[in-house]
Amino acid sequence: MIVLHTTEGGSWPDYSGGSVAPNFTVKGGQVRQHFAANESSRALVNKSGGVQTNTLNVIQIELVGTCEKGGPGLYWPNASDADLKPLADLVRWLTQQYPIPLVSTSKPWLAYPSSYGSKNGQRMNFAEWTNFRGICGHQHVPENDHGDPGNFPIDRLIALVKGGKPAPSKPSSGIVALSAGVRPGARHPQVKDLQQLLIKAGYGPIKGAVTDYYGVNTQAAVARFHDRNPKYKSIGLIRDPRIGPSGFVALQKLAGRR
Repeated sequence: MIVLHTTEGGSWPDYSGGSVAPNFTVKGGQVRQHFAANESSRALVNKSGGVQTNTLNVIQIELVGTCEKGGPGLYWPNASDADLKPLADLVRWLTQQYPIPLVSTSKPWLAYPSSYGSKNGQRMNFAEWTNFRGICGHQHVPENDHGDPGNFPIDRLIALVKGGKPAPSKPSSGIVALSAGVRPGARHPQVKDLQQLLIKAGYGPIKGAVTDYYGVNTQAAVARFHDRNPKYKSIGLIRDPRIGPSGFVALQKLAGRR
């Protein structure tokens, strides 16, 4: 079988020196190989006394990016056909070399965070896992609790592997709302997204980025955004270091998010 993961980061991971590495990592148009395709890799929890996960003839593929809206790197549930092509080429080769059926698990590919844990019916039991053949995600593997790769576009991937043109689908918006916890002086996971957007839209550099801390350097970048886009500035403030909900939406669009 093939198990898909997302790295929840925007750059090549080091996998703790290889101790938690998959067989392959895909980033942009590049593929890196860490173990032979027919060799057990290490990216799954494999508890003693249960079922085999890493060692059950599993080819594991990590996708650099995220399954969470607003997370770092490519948001894989919204991946375009161009984004999926390197993965499709790899899966096509793997299914030609090994007896892996080009089918998805019948379990749902849930959006994160509903995909986390085992309460929403997406996780296979031991027997289902042992008997499964095809493509699934980390969220489907027993003995594990991770929810990646979320509501991954598995049907479009399979269509691309087969060489057919996938049915057109209405793209969902990549624009996300601003969390109330994102404010100067605070720590919040979405601050990383804010910093990346500011840099991409030309309001950087931000010394010390990327981090979850909304410090003085992030505040200065936000103030630069407001100086060039004063309609999003709080009335009466000469220097506005706080990104507001409407300003955050505008910043995402300026950074190319749709």
